[in-house]
Amino acid sequence: MGDRCRNMRLREWLIAQIDSGNYAGLSWENHEKTMFRIPWKHAAKQDYNRDEDAALFKAWAVYKGKFREGKDKADPSTWKTRLRCAMNKSTDFQEVPERSQLDISEPYKVYEIMDEGDKKTDPPDSPLPPAQPVYSSSQQHTPQRGPHALQSQFPMEVDGQWEKVTEKPSMQYQAAAPLKPGDNNRHVKGTFYTWTTPGTQAPGKAQTFQAALCPYPTQLQITDFRMNVCLYYQGTLVENFTSSTMDGCRILHGSVPVENEHIYGPSSMEQLRFPSPERAGADQRVVEAMSRLLPHLERGVLLWVAPDGVFLKRLCQGRVYWAGPLAPFCNQPNKLERDKTCKLMDMQLFLQELELYMREGCPCPRFHIDLCFGEEFPDPPQHKSKKLITAHIEPLFARELYRNAQRIGPGTPRSLQVSKTNTDDGTHSITKYLVQ
Repeated sequence: MGDRCRNMRLREWLIAQIDSGNYAGLSWENHEKTMFRIPWKHAAKQDYNRDEDAALFKAWAVYKGKFREGKDKADPSTWKTRLRCAMNKSTDFQEVPERSQLDISEPYKVYEIMDEGDKKTDPPDSPLPPAQPVYSSSQQHTPQRGPHALQSQFPMEVDGQWEKVTEKPSMQYQAAAPLKPGDNNRHVKGTFYTWTTPGTQAPGKAQTFQAALCPYPTQLQITDFRMNVCLYYQGTLVENFTSSTMDGCRILHGSVPVENEHIYGPSSMEQLRFPSPERAGADQRVVEAMSRLLPHLERGVLLWVAPDGVFLKRLCQGRVYWAGPLAPFCNQPNKLERDKTCKLMDMQLFLQELELYMREGCPCPRFHIDLCFGEEFPDPPQHKSKKLITAHIEPLFARELYRNAQRIGPGTPRSLQVSKTNTDDGTHSITKYLVQ
């Protein structure tokens, strides 16, 4: 093979394979040759033929030097994962879900080859330091539908092999002003949002809100970075957890070695462990399925609340799907990419929806987040309560703001205020604040 062939990019390599006609099911989707089909049969299928159905994935592994015939053990699942990840990371390709057919006897995906001017753009900046990548929630969905039998469902819901996280996950973010050393209450100085109920007058300086001591305060500020996390096994509540620090929490299976922060994330995060599958009281078949899934959730997910929203970073090998205010789809699965930080809820969007709810009686603001472990979600044909393992998350500041809005009721636009800490000029309308 010449130097040019050895140095081909994925785009050039794939086009060459399509034109060769050597792979069954790999073909152009249109006459313009801007879209192509790629066979996508799962290994759990009864008619799966490794020599034919994994041929393209094997060829890519051989081309990249990741598989040597006669020396390395054949691993079709890893071959497939490697090519899929390469295509997802490349700016040369964009999946076309509406053209893909994954529930037929010979399933395939359709990808579009992007022109130079239409390539996928880099994700937006993160509120975390540059070392922490954040991906946009508007990512394209990559369906991975397979047999519905529990025996064959979970192997395809695991991504690749174990990988070592090279960077140390950091939950630090910039507040309006630095925290005071030794401040156990974790108060953040800056601009906060507060309710002023009819008949009350806002104090000159903002007061501290403690949800546990004053569940229905007249003055409410977003200084509360806690969240409530409920774990469900097939719709049965098995864990109800409320974080107690602004460092966030880690949802995982097993324990975290203290010396392995570079793999498991900051040790300061609280740990929420998945309980034993027997807690669900389900039949043995479901318990066995959960027992197979849990080991793939060992590194878990990191979850935290920041001044501008709610964030998550998936570290586990098992796939995690979600639904929430920023999810790109409401009627098809939203997958969380591994080792990437995702923003699940935006503070400004929530406040805008809250204002519209108060002023015009618009739909309630969205602040609920759902996670589904090991199974695609949302999955309209199957209700959330049928999924093996799910988590429901609510940031406490949003819950309290919404409860106050409900108590005051829609049609009271001037009730929602913005106060500035360390100022004596009263409050400002949130409407004016949001349009600045």
